[in-house]
Amino acid sequence: KRWPSRPPLEREAPGLQASISVRLHCAPTMSLDIQCEHLRDARWAELLPLIHAMQRPAIQANPAPTELSLRTNELGDAGVGLVLQDLQNPICKIQKLSLQNCSLTEAGCGVPPVLSRSLSTLRELHLNDNSLGNAGLKLLCGRLRDPSTSCEPLDSGFRVKPDFKELVLSNNDLHEAGVHILCQGLKVSACQMESLKLENCGITAASCKDLCDVVASNASLQELDLGSNKLGNAGIAALCPGLLLPSCKLRTLWFWECDVTAEGFEDLCCVLRAKQSLKELSLAANELKDEGARLLCESLLEPGYQLESLWVKTCSLRAASCPHFCSVLTKDRSLLELQMSSNPLGDLGVQELCTALGQPDPVPRVLWLGGWDMTYSGRSSLATGLLANRSPRDLDLSNSCMGRSGALQLLESLKQPSCARQRVLCDIYWVDEVEDHLRALKEGRPS
Repeated sequence: KRWPSRPPLEREAPGLQASISVRLHCAPTMSLDIQCEHLRDARWAELLPLIHAMQRPAIQANPAPTELSLRTNELGDAGVGLVLQDLQNPICKIQKLSLQNCSLTEAGCGVPPVLSRSLSTLRELHLNDNSLGNAGLKLLCGRLRDPSTSCEPLDSGFRVKPDFKELVLSNNDLHEAGVHILCQGLKVSACQMESLKLENCGITAASCKDLCDVVASNASLQELDLGSNKLGNAGIAALCPGLLLPSCKLRTLWFWECDVTAEGFEDLCCVLRAKQSLKELSLAANELKDEGARLLCESLLEPGYQLESLWVKTCSLRAASCPHFCSVLTKDRSLLELQMSSNPLGDLGVQELCTALGQPDPVPRVLWLGGWDMTYSGRSSLATGLLANRSPRDLDLSNSCMGRSGALQLLESLKQPSCARQRVLCDIYWVDEVEDHLRALKEGRPS
């Protein structure tokens, strides 16, 4: 969330371990963001008068509060009920409400019809990490359908609510039957769904034909997240026909930890070569290996390809895959972010990547290379590479065992005027000497 530069109005309720911030936007809107460790329903009732008092001067200049975040508070069902009652205030036009991880259960999902009608301006509702259960979801969907009345009610909810834009069902055990019912609703719905996130939902290859039909029938879909599902090569093959259709305009595709191997990437590479709309692709934690890297990089070098962000973290890539990525780094003019952390590239692989980065005008702005044991040779190549080029702007070396001498060598490179790095991330343990050098570097180069 981007907050304005002007300082927020902040107060703390006496006797409560909670900090409340009212941040005023330049536009006529207002956001409330309240987070603390233990905010139960009784404490929420105590905080309401304070929030009202804070709202009055803010509302004079910003008469339409539009966002309320209470995530990670132990409100419980009673506390959430109090929140919804307070939102009936006629001056309140809430568009975004976040109740993530608020100890909400099935009992709190039966929102009275009068309250559901009072939230007619609501456009975004976050209920992640609450134990709603199937019965709770059914109650919620009854309110969404708005005759006052599992996936079956969710299905019918799509049919009568054409303004759905984003659906996040990650970390639910949908499995094959649930995915089938969900997809049936999405296929016949009039809603212009733009984002569908189904991470860790027990999806297998058997459900990919249904998902393929959803992709084929929803031209508005721009983001599809199927990470942490055991799709396998067969699942990717079943999805690709839908991805290849001219009507498919996906910009973001997440297939991390989906049990895909180099064989499955042959099908996916056909999509990569055909889809210029695709901007972000995550293949992290799949057994890509060197052969898969070759197929992937050849696809990225096809004329007209416009991928901007690629994640191949923990893909069993070795030094043999680095020449392929070097070609991408030097020839692909659109790739802005490359995440290659936690691959056993070795010194030889890192040296090749640094050589590529030393070529005139390499493009990537963000490069992730953490998660490998740096030797003196690898550190020298990296330090030289930092001086030889102005890209990447941000370099992440997290979880790299560089030690004291490696940290000092890296800092010396960062001190040089020719080094244009704006951010280097390293989560290493260092001695006071390194801390002193780091402090001096920050003072000498604030950017």
